[in-house]
Amino acid sequence: MFKLTIFIHKRGLFMNLLTQEQLSNIRSSVDIVDVISKYMPLQHKGSNYWGVCPFHSDTNPSLCVSPDKQIYTCFVCHKTGNAYNFIMDYENVSFMEAVKKVASMANIDVDIKLPLKKDSNSILYKIYEDSAKIYQNNINNSLALDAKKYLLDRKIDDKIIKEFGIGLSLSNSNIILNSLSKKYDMKDLLESGLILKGSSGMYDIYQNRIMFPLWDLEGRIVGYSGRIYHGEDSSKYINSKESKIFKKGELLYNYHRSKEEARKLDTIIVMEGFMDVIAAYEVGVLNTVAMMGTAVTKIQANLIKRMASNIILLFDGDDAGAKATLRSIDEFLKLGVTPKVVRLPENLDPDEYIKKYGKESFIEKLDNPINIMDFKLNYLKKGKNLSSDIDKANYVNDILKELEQVKDDVLIELTLKKLSIESGLDIEFLRSKIQKVEEVLKEEPKKVIKVNKYEQAEKELIYYMLRSVDAINVYNDYVTNIREKKYRFLARNILQFYKEFGKIDVAAFIDTIQDNKEALEVVGEISAMDLKADITKEDLKDYAKVIQEGNYLDAVEKLKEELSKADSLEEKVKLSEEIRKLRVRRMKDVE
Repeated sequence: MFKLTIFIHKRGLFMNLLTQEQLSNIRSSVDIVDVISKYMPLQHKGSNYWGVCPFHSDTNPSLCVSPDKQIYTCFVCHKTGNAYNFIMDYENVSFMEAVKKVASMANIDVDIKLPLKKDSNSILYKIYEDSAKIYQNNINNSLALDAKKYLLDRKIDDKIIKEFGIGLSLSNSNIILNSLSKKYDMKDLLESGLILKGSSGMYDIYQNRIMFPLWDLEGRIVGYSGRIYHGEDSSKYINSKESKIFKKGELLYNYHRSKEEARKLDTIIVMEGFMDVIAAYEVGVLNTVAMMGTAVTKIQANLIKRMASNIILLFDGDDAGAKATLRSIDEFLKLGVTPKVVRLPENLDPDEYIKKYGKESFIEKLDNPINIMDFKLNYLKKGKNLSSDIDKANYVNDILKELEQVKDDVLIELTLKKLSIESGLDIEFLRSKIQKVEEVLKEEPKKVIKVNKYEQAEKELIYYMLRSVDAINVYNDYVTNIREKKYRFLARNILQFYKEFGKIDVAAFIDTIQDNKEALEVVGEISAMDLKADITKEDLKDYAKVIQEGNYLDAVEKLKEELSKADSLEEKVKLSEEIRKLRVRRMKDVE
């Protein structure tokens, strides 16, 4: 193990303090296959590894991970990069944070002092941070005895209170208004939603409630759910209004706390309410998140999909929970993900179930989830009399319709066998009624961009420049200019990298262009090209000839335009001579 201490103030300084050699050493200490495997399953095929791309709505493995080049490339969305890039994009963290995470995986102690992120909403985050300190202080004073007893009766002890930042808003108190108005503008306090304006003036929205903080994906408090504990208010919970920093359909309760445990176990349990998450935490089940609404949204489903390959839906045991399960299943199926389901008896929610039946029974439930079609068989059967031909026909048709969305052939066959037994209908008849829905990519249709032969030659030469020193030398010796700006930037930087380090290493080269999003996208676009692996130097020179032909045409066209605008005979003669010389030079190049 070696230790590297870096004090960071801005991105440029970071690159100066952490040399290319140090970046490469840290990254080379891990295998990109091992890094990406921590986040998603990969399958070994040939010399590469393949997985379902987490960066678009992928259903078939299109993400290729190359252990030789130590890069990944998606052949659909063209995302590409090295281990640092994958962590940056997957976890939505900065380059510096990704370096720190890779170093940690390699058991390298890199003490990077990261800067605070500049954020236009920083005032709102600070308001919530300060309010949390006030509420948490309240829960520990003499006025909180009843609230503390309520929590202890629900098995929420001091350890859990501290872990989840639970606090208390006092009765008939404007402590937030009185404390924070000295520090913040009233417009910001009003925007936070913690202060309201009434006919008698400003006041705290939360009065005499146990305060449960709600966090964003990075673990910053962005809202509250305030719960009554005396029963005197008709509103059991008051939740923060949506704001610039709190959009409940885009967040998951406990995400920041559970993500590492979920990845370690490769399982994430999705619940309805935050009290369910806290109850699970009490009995040692840490890989849980809760929705902020009545069903999983598309954004939440994408977040959950990235957390683990095994997803368990554990909602309330009542009919509303069953409906939420059904809607959430459909949201996951759209992403090509098939979750599993745990249903609880007696209309109990997970919190109630744990308190009634205990830890062992709860964990046994988690260890034995049912598949989505068994859940749908039970759910769609409710309220139907299968001795009635009409009800039976409706039930069978409902199940067949659901099966059209399932891509797992084994699950389809198992479900058809059960349905055949239940309905008395022949399995071949049922099988013939399934109309498989064709897979349709949900992405916006991409515009077909026509590429001329000169631009194509530039792209293909750069493809080989990322792999071959011969290609770099051909570019340096025979190409005077790359016409397309984005390819010109890339070619020049590849050449510069080679001159500085005496080799081409794609993973290391990517580190040098981290600040240039367009360049990274171009590397992805070019890396996804399907070109032959081996190429001769003569073939590379042919690319150079095509590129130079394009440069010649551009130069002639420019001179012709100047000639058409020339006033004097002397100027026209001079431009005509330059065009002639270009043509002569072009003829020699062709020969």
